[in-house]
Amino acid sequence: MTTFEPASEQSGPRYVRVTIELVAEITDEQALKDAALAQVQDDEYMDEGERAQSVEAIDLDPSGSLAHFIDPIALLGEVPGVELASATWESARTEYDPDDETWEEHSLED
Repeated sequence: MTTFEPASEQSGPRYVRVTIELVAEITDEQALKDAALAQVQDDEYMDEGERAQSVEAIDLDPSGSLAHFIDPIALLGEVPGVELASATWESARTEYDPDDETWEEHSLED
């Protein structure tokens, strides 16, 4: 059984894990790849080692390009009373058939 302690009775910070799963259809792989490469080149927070690794990863598997456009700060930035404590994300190729009603939501390929 799960118990819930009202916020007024809790001491210290409260953390909430938010899980979002998206399935995106890549309709123009070259356009996505080009945009991701531009995003990596313009990222002022990336050091040269990270930049080289990202460019290599985009060249090897453009499906990973989508991860360069995920911005958790933008997602929570304007939410009052919330501060982003930590974030990780990735994109990976998946088998998906929009007409298959038995598709399992959490079956990403590694």
